[in-house]
Amino acid sequence: MQLTRHDRKRVVITGLGVVSPLGAKNEFWEAIARGQSGVRHLRNVETEHLNVKIGAEVLNFDSSQYIPPKQARRMGRASQFAIVAAAQAVEDAGFQIEDIAEIGNRVATILGTTLGSYEIGESGIRDWRDSDYKRANPMSIINALPNMPSHYVSRMMGAVGPLITPSVACATGVQAVGTATDLIQFGRCDVAIAGAVDAVMFDYILAGFSATRALTRGYNDNPAAASRPFDADRSGFVLGEGGAVFLVESLEHARQRDAPVYAEVLGYSSSSDAYHVAAPNPEGAGAQRAMQWALDDARVEPTEIEYINAHGSSTAANDLIETKAIKRVFGESAYGIPVSSTKSMIGHAMAGCGSLELSACLMSLKRELLHPTINYDTPDPECDLDYVPNHAREVPGINTLMSNSFGLGGQNASIIIRRL
Repeated sequence: MQLTRHDRKRVVITGLGVVSPLGAKNEFWEAIARGQSGVRHLRNVETEHLNVKIGAEVLNFDSSQYIPPKQARRMGRASQFAIVAAAQAVEDAGFQIEDIAEIGNRVATILGTTLGSYEIGESGIRDWRDSDYKRANPMSIINALPNMPSHYVSRMMGAVGPLITPSVACATGVQAVGTATDLIQFGRCDVAIAGAVDAVMFDYILAGFSATRALTRGYNDNPAAASRPFDADRSGFVLGEGGAVFLVESLEHARQRDAPVYAEVLGYSSSSDAYHVAAPNPEGAGAQRAMQWALDDARVEPTEIEYINAHGSSTAANDLIETKAIKRVFGESAYGIPVSSTKSMIGHAMAGCGSLELSACLMSLKRELLHPTINYDTPDPECDLDYVPNHAREVPGINTLMSNSFGLGGQNASIIIRRL
């Protein structure tokens, strides 16, 4: 007989660390609650040769509290984001970093990214060519690998359980927490450090996405208005960076140490469009499967979902397709479910976006507040759900939420959490 989740251990989130264009956890929560945009003129990227000169950068990032400066210089930005967010999550959960090593055999690290520390590899190749092909840096390619953020977190924490690096584009953050949930429920570990980060704010990445016409244009003079999910005048996404990391553990383990709990992970699912490298299935079939399977996995009725944090990327196709998929899964009740997009304020952090959006869901449960979809000025008649336009909404007693992440390559993931 096949086991269901309800024959396995219950899983909860007890810690959270955030690196975002709007700051760490508390700053991030405060900013999204008041509808503040983190999209600005780019400061860390030369933009004279670019059509797009805006993005959602992490500014004034300082890793020195957790990483000695000499070590930091050898690491890529994504690895540094991962270490800082992971350390914050561990501390937020009531652990000392040293405590993790004591139970390290039972601690998994599931930390994803899209390109890892792309800039380290690029710099190494450029330096090698500039040296007339005589001096190759043996560490540049290694530190550029996508599994380096998870490696560095595992090493710093002394977490010697399963080590996994999911890389499923924009669905990575949700997939990481879902994988952590599976590992704990099947008894492979008791605790997991799970999440995703990305740091791909480079001129070539911006130029490439701009060439595909996926990036928004026409907002260089008004960056805060650029990301406008579900709005009729949306014209593309805004590139962002950052991510979030969670401390995930069995409910039994959390109760043994009297840990605070943000939420229980009821269920999750992933699916593939198997359709196109960049374009989503036009009928939203993959997104629909991910949401329906997550409901099935959680044993939750559609009418129990009280809020959906949308993928909401601000592209014409994705927003319409997600709206279609939600209506097909939830039927008439879809019109009564608030749906909002965190990306309206922080842009699209690639692998990191799903983790940041899940952290926004934790805020909704803790503060009984839904953040808005900002820049929603002109309703699109084909996107006709309740997108929590422009202003936060108090939701006393809210319990059960869904978060969606849909990515390049037809990667789809949905997760359902509930107040414990």
